[in-house]
Amino acid sequence: NTVKDVVVQPDGKLLVAGNFSNYNGIAFKRMVRLNADGSIDTSFNVGIGFNFMVYSVVLQPDGKIIVSGSFTTYKGLAVKKVIRLLPNGDWDTSFTIGTNPDGTPNLLVLQPDGKILCAGDFTTFNGVASNKLIRLHSDGSVDTSFSVGTGFVGSIYAITLQSDGKILVGGSFSTYNGQTNKRIIRLNSDGSQDNSFSSGTGFSGGIVRSIALQTNGNILLGGS
Repeated sequence: NTVKDVVVQPDGKLLVAGNFSNYNGIAFKRMVRLNADGSIDTSFNVGIGFNFMVYSVVLQPDGKIIVSGSFTTYKGLAVKKVIRLLPNGDWDTSFTIGTNPDGTPNLLVLQPDGKILCAGDFTTFNGVASNKLIRLHSDGSVDTSFSVGTGFVGSIYAITLQSDGKILVGGSFSTYNGQTNKRIIRLNSDGSQDNSFSSGTGFSGGIVRSIALQTNGNILLGGS
């Protein structure tokens, strides 16, 4: 089945996640770590894994792994839709998001300060209204200094951080916080719209699925 995300660790190992139930004929539910040659890294133990899909994985500098998806259990234990694993695959219970979001968190981006941008189909997260995008502290709690107002109408598919802390967001959305923004927008570090970035009428349809920054500051966008 589907692979949704791959993260290359500094040591060359690969964190692979998605909706699969086996790798190379061996049962691995939704997540596995591979050595650089493609063999299974047996030092990373996911046990019976996740019961539903993993959408996004980010690696912290300390080796801990933040995972989001539609799952409700990990290794047979009840968990919320965003959890953190230790480098060996154990569940890191010091990271907790409180009550479940009301939709699937399907995209994670780690900021240099350790905070986590989390996007998805939710409208509330741990009881806080935050339509499609929220920022978490490094312990999983909601960062209330970041606000999206009424949020996005439509879905988010791509987030890229600029070196100045501003946030480029792409997707299928048509408005942000009540203002027309078709498929691309730039936010300030507090979640407010950066009005110095103007896409005019934006994209006429489809989805912005990928955003990349060039060294000269120009922005490459890909999608449908």
